[in-house]
Amino acid sequence: MSSQIIAILVLGAMFVVATMLPINIGILALVASFVVGTFAFGLDEKEIFAGFPVSLFITVVGVTYLFSVAKLNGTIDLLVEGGIRLVRGRAILVPWVLFAVAATLTALGTFTPAAVALLVPIGMSFAFTYRISPLMIGMMVICGAHAGAFSPMAVSGALVYGIVVKSGLTISHAALFFASLGFNLLLAAGTYVLLRRRGEESFHERPDDKTGAGEPTGGGVAVAVRPKTIAVTWRQRATLAALVVLVVGALAFHLQIGFLALAAGAVLALLDRENLGKAVEGISWPTILLVAGMVTYVDVLESSGTIDWVAHGAVGLGAPLLVALVLCVIVGVTSAFASSTAILTATIPMAIPLLLTGSLPTVGVVAAMAISTTIVDVSPFSTNGALVLANARGVDRNRFYRQVINYTCVIVALGPIAAWAVLVLPGSF
Repeated sequence: MSSQIIAILVLGAMFVVATMLPINIGILALVASFVVGTFAFGLDEKEIFAGFPVSLFITVVGVTYLFSVAKLNGTIDLLVEGGIRLVRGRAILVPWVLFAVAATLTALGTFTPAAVALLVPIGMSFAFTYRISPLMIGMMVICGAHAGAFSPMAVSGALVYGIVVKSGLTISHAALFFASLGFNLLLAAGTYVLLRRRGEESFHERPDDKTGAGEPTGGGVAVAVRPKTIAVTWRQRATLAALVVLVVGALAFHLQIGFLALAAGAVLALLDRENLGKAVEGISWPTILLVAGMVTYVDVLESSGTIDWVAHGAVGLGAPLLVALVLCVIVGVTSAFASSTAILTATIPMAIPLLLTGSLPTVGVVAAMAISTTIVDVSPFSTNGALVLANARGVDRNRFYRQVINYTCVIVALGPIAAWAVLVLPGSF
């Protein structure tokens, strides 16, 4: 038992250190896997390496490489402009375009922070030019990214599904995906309704009207945006075709999406010699390191019986419904200050013994924990919230920071409880 306590304390210490210092928690987790595994549990090198997520590693590398190529050849910009044309240039509908594009990108395998990083600068420029609330646009981009984050092709979706299935339980890919999609869609709708008319008051600068669309106005007025005329290149057509092949191959033929994405990215990169060397730079190495390190350490905890020890202790606290609520609140509060992927990896296994009792719906509890962990990434202490804060234009920084903090506090306070009430509570009766 003392070894298990040490392992849990080390896990907590990793989160504290990674939150306070600019070090990737994946590095700490890999070091801890060796130290704790060897000296606390007596595991050998082969047993420690057995937990390294090879399949997930290939998936992450392949998907981020493919979307790096798509960004460099302009396909991502093409998708955004296509969305603007669908709403016929109405500025106040652009947030929904960004929501849909973000959801599509993450559903196809783009990391949530990567999708947010791609779209937030675009969204903040729209907000500044057309006097639309930058808080609304930023939060809707994040909601959209979370909406697609648990698809079968998304890293978070594959990660959670793999953890649950490994335990012997069954969970529907579609149920997990649509639970997250529906919850974030409702959250985006609420954000849109409450903030859409608070655009003009957010800014202290006037934009230079170089858009050709007339004098920008805010307050929710349907200003017309003149979409850019973009000539579709053969490289972009090839990229769109590659994305279709990726989806069909993964869903219809159950081929490994990482290898498909690597193959598609390699072919597209070879056809674009100008950006050939730059594509590798777009691979999300920090996230890969984080996921690989955390999954390896959690496997050490699982193989040593630590996860079962903690989980059975949680189940013994009392009513399963109360335990599920406590888990949702804990992961929500913690994730506002730490990596949501790391939190998911560490906490989902702890809910398994609770689910094995059969007293609560598996999909409901897993989806509620997944949603509770990710929706709080609007925090300015997380990558997504920080991107919104950093890219806002023409605003009073201190005032906008307070607005983001206030929004975050509402989400942290109510989001996990709402997820539990909607997804867990009805299935327990």
